[in-house]
Formats: sequence, C-alpha cells, structure tokens
Amino acid sequence: MDKANIDKRAAALIALFASAPIKATTGMELSYEDGRAIFEMPYNPGFDHAVGGIHGGAICTLLDNAGWFTAALQYDVWIATVDLNVKILEPASQEGLRAEGRLLRSGKRLAMAEMELRSASDGRLVATGSGTFAVTSISRQAKR
Repeated sequence: MDKANIDKRAAALIALFASAPIKATTGMELSYEDGRAIFEMPYNPGFDHAVGGIHGGAICTLLDNAGWFTAALQYDVWIATVDLNVKILEPASQEGLRAEGRLLRSGKRLAMAEMELRSASDGRLVATGSGTFAVTSISRQAKR
C-alpha cells in the first residue's frame, strides 16, 4: 500500500478514535509512526486499583487499542478483536503510559499484532501483549 493511502487511512482512524467516548474518559491520544499505532494516556487516579497502582484493565485497554489500530490501518472494513494476550511485567503507579503496536501479519481473514506498553516518564517496559483481529465484511463507515 502506498504512503498516501496509509496516511489517509491513519487520518480517518485518528478521527474515528477522536469521536469515541473512551477517548474522553481516558484522555488517550492516538498517533501513528511508520504504520504503528501509538497510544499515550496521562496518569489518571480514577484508574488506580485499591492498592494505588494503575489497574490492569487500563493496561489491557491501551494494549488492545495499540494492536487494533495498528491492524486496522491495513483494512477498509471493520476488524474485531478475537484474542488478546497480556503480560504485565511490573507495576505502574502515578505515571503516564505509552503503548505501541507492531503488525505481524495482515491476511484476508485475520491480522496479528504485538504490543508494548511503557512508562511515559522513563521508558520502563510495563507490559507486553499480542492480539488477533478478525477481518469482517462490515464497512467502517457503517459503524460511525
């Protein structure tokens, strides 16, 4: 796929995410670098668990988004997360987070991505993930 087409799809996906309620709730920002979706989320104490660290659900959401938006760049149709594996390597506490996806495969029926989540302040690796995404026949425009 040529760069102009990739840039057009990236702009459309950024606009799609900008309209999602989860963006307003989490404060996440989406950008693309070399075909990789980058999600940055500022620290929000509303996502802490009872002991004070950032809840694993917020970590999983960042990783899923990074993988999904990386894979979605390859398709004009809707894709759906069918498998998400997450390994939380160490706790994150009172810090912004940055997740990045990397495409492993984009096929006719499935796409696969790997993701990393790091501390935005010191780059420490907090979690890794992998995802499988099913390609549907549903137009992305139909979902808006």
